[in-house]
Amino acid sequence: MASGIIIHISVGAEKRTEFFSEERLSIGSDETCDLQIHTKQLDKPGVWLRLENAEGVYRVIDFDPALGLTINDKPVRRFIALTDGDLVKVGETDITFGFFSLVEKPSLITTKRTDPQIAPFIAEAALDAAASPERDDAKAFLREFSRELMREISWTTKAVVLILSAGFLTGILYLGYSVASELRANREQSEKQQELIVQLEKQLGQASDQLGTLEQTNKDLIRTQSLAQNVKVEYGNSVCLIVGVYQLVDRSTGRVLRYPDPQSFQPLPYEAPSEGDTPMSGTPVTGLTTVGNGSPVEYDFIGTGFHVGGGFIVTNRHVLQPWTEDDVVKSMMTSSNGRARVRKLLVYFPNNPEPFPLTVRQTSSSEDLAVGSIDITKFTTPLASIPLDDEASIAATVGKTVVTMGYPNGPDRLLAMVDDEEAKSINRRFGNSRENLVNFLAQTQKIQPLTTQGAITDLDARRIVHDARTAEGGSGAPLFGQSGKVIAVNFGVFTQNTAVNMAVPIKYAIELLKLAGWRSPEDLELEKQQGGQVAAGNSNTAVTLAQPNN
Repeated sequence: MASGIIIHISVGAEKRTEFFSEERLSIGSDETCDLQIHTKQLDKPGVWLRLENAEGVYRVIDFDPALGLTINDKPVRRFIALTDGDLVKVGETDITFGFFSLVEKPSLITTKRTDPQIAPFIAEAALDAAASPERDDAKAFLREFSRELMREISWTTKAVVLILSAGFLTGILYLGYSVASELRANREQSEKQQELIVQLEKQLGQASDQLGTLEQTNKDLIRTQSLAQNVKVEYGNSVCLIVGVYQLVDRSTGRVLRYPDPQSFQPLPYEAPSEGDTPMSGTPVTGLTTVGNGSPVEYDFIGTGFHVGGGFIVTNRHVLQPWTEDDVVKSMMTSSNGRARVRKLLVYFPNNPEPFPLTVRQTSSSEDLAVGSIDITKFTTPLASIPLDDEASIAATVGKTVVTMGYPNGPDRLLAMVDDEEAKSINRRFGNSRENLVNFLAQTQKIQPLTTQGAITDLDARRIVHDARTAEGGSGAPLFGQSGKVIAVNFGVFTQNTAVNMAVPIKYAIELLKLAGWRSPEDLELEKQQGGQVAAGNSNTAVTLAQPNN
């Protein structure tokens, strides 16, 4: 078994587990460190802690005394040995390191059984049976009759009978012995043959299991290699781009809030982003008013959703309600007694030139999930239903291959497929309206989801962490497992670490879908077999509902 050390790292809300097999290990913020920690909590460059492996035991050989390092709430000393469960904390920060060795440790469990214990009631039952006074009158009559008969028979007759009985008994015993010996020999031979048959069956079963394992391994490898291509071909047209616009309105009157200066806060013409550009955070605006001719306070937003049958669309709550995640907007609503109101909510599917209005059906209060619906009857061609893996919690394990498909960076990525001059020309034609831009991309069949492949890096009951590349705009995208079904819904993207993309397990989305009236394919098939007629309200037919006031 390989030796090394496992380190559980905790930096605020972020938690990681890493394995190292190096003889020397350095921890710190320097780029030369084997384990690098970058956090605003501790502005301390260089190496914080050095470890060395000696005969399978890691020891502290050097550390930065200015950090106030403690091990199990005691000051760290040089050459102290690290044992399983040791916890090193960095000063007054919430940065901790938990250490666990990876070595083979024998264990032995023994037991000593005393003399068998006989339940007292067994002995008592035997004594009661021996002392039973019960008599049988028929047996008593036969016993007295036999005694009288023996007194009447002569001794000669008794001798002859005794000799004959002894001979007969001897013959019977001999015959019985012979038959028993033959039966015993046959039984032993049969047992040997049965043991041979069992051994052969066991060997045959092992060979069959090995062949089955090899066949399954080959199938898994082939499926893994072609997973991204398969899901793109099968379900690429069922992954939609969500585009919406919301505005801020006065909470009391419902009138649209406007910027105080008509010349301010006008959106700039679209320009294709340069490589390395990062989004700039805005600042809250005060003095919003419901009068005047200033520009309305409006924001557009994008995201990803996917069709699961009957016109039902699964996405994130923050995609349909983006103001809940925007601190600038929340500050503006607080200062102006305002609230958000969705003005327009559309979805765009590949190979469909026209958008479809999206109606919000359900939002989760505990998970970042939401369910919407579209009028499926408006589609001229069938829209595939993306299958959901309701057993994903069992199948999902660290290291398993996953594929995500969505619209990271929204129109920016779509326009990146054309050259800069064409992108600028498109912008000049469609101005500042993202809706007009997306409509043009839809009509020219340039709306296509991005498919990326990665692996699960961590997971728990409520989160699946993976490294399939995505970005802002990819929220709400489906995460496919090796079964080719959706196992989770993307909701968080960490640009500083591509291995920390978060997704909500699909079981929570299934629960929300059922609350919205969605029926699984299994339920519909069962009802069909039972001959029941499913009412329109219980089927996967999308029902138009009033847009909720947000």
